[in-house]
Amino acid sequence: MPRRGFSLPDNSPETGIDLRPVGLVQGDLAANLCHDGGALPLAGGPFAFTACEMFVAGTEGVAIYFAALGDFTGWAEQQDPATARVISAKLDLLSRPRPDFAGMALVRPRLMGIVNVTPDSFSDGGDFFDSDTAISHGRELVAAGADLLDIGGESTRPGSEPTSPDAELARVLPVIAGLAGCGVPLSIDTRRGMVMDAALTRGVSVVNDITALGDDPDAPGIVARHGGSVILMHMLGRPRDMQAEPRYGHAPYEIMQFFKDRVAVCEQAGVPRDRIAVDPGIGFGKNDDHNLKILAEAAIFHGLGCAVVIGASRKSFIGRVADVDDAKSRLAGSLAAAALAAGQGAQILRVHDVAETRQALSILDGAFIGR
Repeated sequence: MPRRGFSLPDNSPETGIDLRPVGLVQGDLAANLCHDGGALPLAGGPFAFTACEMFVAGTEGVAIYFAALGDFTGWAEQQDPATARVISAKLDLLSRPRPDFAGMALVRPRLMGIVNVTPDSFSDGGDFFDSDTAISHGRELVAAGADLLDIGGESTRPGSEPTSPDAELARVLPVIAGLAGCGVPLSIDTRRGMVMDAALTRGVSVVNDITALGDDPDAPGIVARHGGSVILMHMLGRPRDMQAEPRYGHAPYEIMQFFKDRVAVCEQAGVPRDRIAVDPGIGFGKNDDHNLKILAEAAIFHGLGCAVVIGASRKSFIGRVADVDDAKSRLAGSLAAAALAAGQGAQILRVHDVAETRQALSILDGAFIGR
């Protein structure tokens, strides 16, 4: 197998073997190749992968090998039994169908509509700060096709300062109450255990945490006790300083190592893997090249056996890459990012512009899945 590699920053973990599915195909071609043994389904969805990149960590860095799926599986069978079992287990995680997440069947990309109840969000700060306005906005997103609503009361834009817990609760609880029974599951975007507990008690289904349940030691247990689902997001640093020269040897690979650790923590706390989704955190401690590489190689995260969430909507990297200063004018770039994520098999897309994204995805769904 052809080889290349990279070195890791001193603080980066090195953990065994990881696979990135490549050579993605869809539709009848995917079905035929899977039937003939030339491909495997990607997370049980409409895509299949025909080749793999294999990352092998060692003391001097990480080597990357590439092979077509048939050659790769043949090579794996010739290795020692322990290595063969590892490869087989990782291929199974990549290919097995994903169970429903928060009651949503993951047969097509699901749209997570954003309801920011903050005065200072980067994209719509203050537009929906009033509870009644936020509730109306959430209902409009559902009518436009949102499958899930994400309610947040603390801005985590680059350079932001923390909001007090009491202020965060005062912002989100009336909106949760107003959107209860709106027809789709609700998510709470928070890093605080007390806010998670209050939201889950009131019927919220999902916790979406930018710290991957790492900020509050009680958070994993709170989610487990309520039987909730969780989205674990990766962030390098903190919101106030996360964009201060972030460094990676290979961003998708290193984020994968972070997720392996956090998924294990959740499972140990009693949150099963089928209630865990992962979000690589576009724009959270990444420069523009990191963000683009994550979008292009997001299929690696299917190796966790969890649903994959991508949130690129209106983010500043789109503005820099496409030269668009105003966040609300980044629709075209946001749709392109959503299409890239869907093309990597992402199951949930966190977006501001639900109707427009739904329209774009309807074309992709028609091509990839059928009408």
